Amino acid sequence: MRRLLSVLAFTLGLSTAAAIAPAFAQGTVRVALGTTLSQLDPAKTTIGDEYVYVHLVFNGLSRIDPDMTVKPDLAESWSASDDLKTWTFKLRQGVKFHHGRVMNSEDVVATMKRILDPATGSRSRTSLSMVDNVTAVDPLTVKFDLNISYAGFADIFADRNLRIVPKDKLTELSTNPIGTGPFMFKSWSPGDRLELVKNPDYFEKGLPKLDGVTLRIVPESAARIAALESGSLDIVWSMAYESVDKFKNHPTVRTDSVSTPTWDGVILNNDRPPFNDVRVRQALALTIDKSAIVELALFGQGDPTFSPIPPSHPYFNKSLPFNPPDIAKAKKLLAEAGFPNGFDVPMQVPQEREQRVRVGVAVRDMAKAAGIRINVERVPFASYTANVAGKAQMYVDGYFARPTIDTAIYPFYHSTGSWNKQLWLYKDARVDQLLDEARKTNDEAARKALFEKFQAVVEETVPGIIAYSAAHVNGVSKKVEGFKSTPMQWLELKSVSLKP
Repeated sequence: MRRLLSVLAFTLGLSTAAAIAPAFAQGTVRVALGTTLSQLDPAKTTIGDEYVYVHLVFNGLSRIDPDMTVKPDLAESWSASDDLKTWTFKLRQGVKFHHGRVMNSEDVVATMKRILDPATGSRSRTSLSMVDNVTAVDPLTVKFDLNISYAGFADIFADRNLRIVPKDKLTELSTNPIGTGPFMFKSWSPGDRLELVKNPDYFEKGLPKLDGVTLRIVPESAARIAALESGSLDIVWSMAYESVDKFKNHPTVRTDSVSTPTWDGVILNNDRPPFNDVRVRQALALTIDKSAIVELALFGQGDPTFSPIPPSHPYFNKSLPFNPPDIAKAKKLLAEAGFPNGFDVPMQVPQEREQRVRVGVAVRDMAKAAGIRINVERVPFASYTANVAGKAQMYVDGYFARPTIDTAIYPFYHSTGSWNKQLWLYKDARVDQLLDEARKTNDEAARKALFEKFQAVVEETVPGIIAYSAAHVNGVSKKVEGFKSTPMQWLELKSVSLKP
């Protein structure tokens, strides 16, 4: 009853607000996110809800189109030396930051040096670990000197955290963020809403079409759905899969879906007992039926995978089998590791992320047959970074699509990787060598072979359980025109308009 009342109160509140200011609502798309933003500084953002905001307010040197191809954005073009160690970017002329100043090469240099500074605390620092020096050649030219040959260097600037910020506003990014994007920051009420307004000086002619975007923080899935149906919201970002069927023939709401390399899985702390023993991790893996988890957690909207490389990618290792559970072998490995009677272990799941809760419950039930007794504990998602990530023995989490295979893999599996240090604390010399070599080669066949070997090693050593690559679904009012979901799972709203 309390939940029903909260849904009604939220819906009525939004409806009242819309009635009071109908003119404002006509030109402003209202988007529901499930988790409050804890960071407005683009270099420090870490969760999907924050990435939605980042993509609307900031630009990178390059961008990723909905077909996952990389195109110029703030950079007009780029070129590389023959050894792929020197990269030169030519910037667009006349691009203005939201505070009115024209962007130049010194802003790019300041942005990159800030991300590279360990004191900044940006997890994207590892993505730039190959950079020895970045210099402003002239006001519209930036040069990067690398310490390795790196064929995909231009691609990484399309990622979420590597967005360009003004050199004169670096200390204000957490309270008054300024970018070059189609929408400008207006206000932020933590736990409630973030308001953005149209950038009248946006460099893409005729865009954006909207007057603004309001990002509402609505933790309850039922409240998000009710508000979308009532017309109090226009878009529900990352709709719960169990709600999709409801809108197949809905008069005012449609769903928009796209396949992605986004993944969820069970994170195992490889540095703490019992998962510091590879035999225990292997035993757990032998209890898992990934196809069943796709059905249970995603209602069938995804595919089993071995790593963040999805089955749709050319680098996916098709020779690796998805074996059925082998409980007898799992028990044998546990006995060899000193757990003949199994063991008890807590597993944290994010209470606001119901599909990840379902992953946790499914793994708990599957592992029980081998004597691995998992106690599922619901934890607020907002406290994961502080209290769970890199600390807990076992927990469920997930990560969004990256612009390249290197940025999807290297930070997560290399022993020096920034995300690895926040997740499973995994170390394997073979993986380090494979990933280092993949960064240095520009030969596509050689890269494919290296990443296939990588998948075989992580399947053998089980740093964690990557359950699946998931589809991304948004709930969209039929008043919203020109909207299309993207595999990167941010929102492309610059070309969107609203019917009167």
